[in-house]
Amino acid sequence: MLAQEIIRRKRDGHVLTGAEITFLIESLTNGSLSEGQAAAFAMAVFFQGMVRDEIVALTGAMTRSGTVLDWRSLNLAGPVLDKHSTGGIGDNVSLILAPLVAACGGFVPMIAGRGLGHTGGTLDKLDSIPGYTSTPDLARFRASVQRVGCAIIGQTADLAPADKRLYAIRDITATVESLPLITASILSKKLAAGLEGLVMDVKTGSGAFMAQLPQARELAQSIVAVANAAQLPTVAVITDMNEPLASAAGNALEVKNAVDFLTKAHRDPRLETVVLALGVQMLRLGGLAASSADAEAKLTAALNNGAACERFARMVAALGGPVDFVENFENYLPKAAIVQAVPALQSGTILSIDTRAIGVGVIGLGGGRKIASDTIDAAVGYAHIQGLGQTVSLGQPLAFVHARTPASAAAATHILQQAMHIGDSHLAPIEPVIETLAPSGKIA
Repeated sequence: MLAQEIIRRKRDGHVLTGAEITFLIESLTNGSLSEGQAAAFAMAVFFQGMVRDEIVALTGAMTRSGTVLDWRSLNLAGPVLDKHSTGGIGDNVSLILAPLVAACGGFVPMIAGRGLGHTGGTLDKLDSIPGYTSTPDLARFRASVQRVGCAIIGQTADLAPADKRLYAIRDITATVESLPLITASILSKKLAAGLEGLVMDVKTGSGAFMAQLPQARELAQSIVAVANAAQLPTVAVITDMNEPLASAAGNALEVKNAVDFLTKAHRDPRLETVVLALGVQMLRLGGLAASSADAEAKLTAALNNGAACERFARMVAALGGPVDFVENFENYLPKAAIVQAVPALQSGTILSIDTRAIGVGVIGLGGGRKIASDTIDAAVGYAHIQGLGQTVSLGQPLAFVHARTPASAAAATHILQQAMHIGDSHLAPIEPVIETLAPSGKIA
């Protein structure tokens, strides 16, 4: 087979065979497919799409490109579960949810990603913790899951390596939003992790890749169908991303927000709603709760009695971070040289937010990548971000920008001011959880 001929066939709208897709992914893995060819394939898929059988074949080939974990030899005392988000702004759910589900009896080997496009990445957040090893070897990963109940890491060289290469190419070639590529990327990592249940958090709104609900629903249906066809029980929850989920956007700032959540110092209500909704589905999939009400009660107890916080602290220590990180995180997290208020330009109610622009603002500050080789500044971003429906007065802070230089602070201030539309109308609260798709693909 010739890679360029397969790419041409997809470019022209043909359905690829499983053998053709497998050949491309094997070539991507062994290095015989050039970066230009991989980018051309991604762009062809972006414009032409894929039918369900192609997506299944792509997902399977990417899963088989590396090691597929098997947890049975460890005799774990609970189900192996995970959650994945399609990406948003202020989305630090994973930092809270993995230890929370572990505290309720699950085992969560979470393979997370870095920032993609305008969205923040869980690994970039964890990299702001000194010493935290986000790409350990498989032995340490397995040991951390066995001892602590959870571990959040990135793709090692062993796990779905084809996806790791294609993921980086998509980030810099404007092919992130492709439904088939998103589906295969997410599920190849999750299938390689040897899961027994998966909950997908599919974002929709101004800060999501799937900005419109029909798009998000289509992606959720694709993931649920492909995952369950691969014998991975999966539920998708569609959640709102028309405003940042947490009141912080930026790597170290979101870690602080998560620690504040776990220690009960501060909990953003929308973030708590989403954490509990996803947690309920994880416990139900794993057989750890008899009903949704039972699941929510167990999750709430683990949050309030400190069990989830304790698991987070143990996870950080097990993966090389400070053993006293939770108690002294202010001493460990990097800090920006400049912290200044972003004043409202008028009085009124925040009626809409260009959430994507806030993500772009974080990148402009240095908190994300413009090209794959960029180094991230973990300290920068926005904190204390006001949400939809909030009433503000002229000059009142809409947020606080954390920046390295006066020029970047000024640019980020302008971006956030322009991202928030303030008017005189009343705005009713928007529920963050929109709908849930069961493993059957039906709306629950």
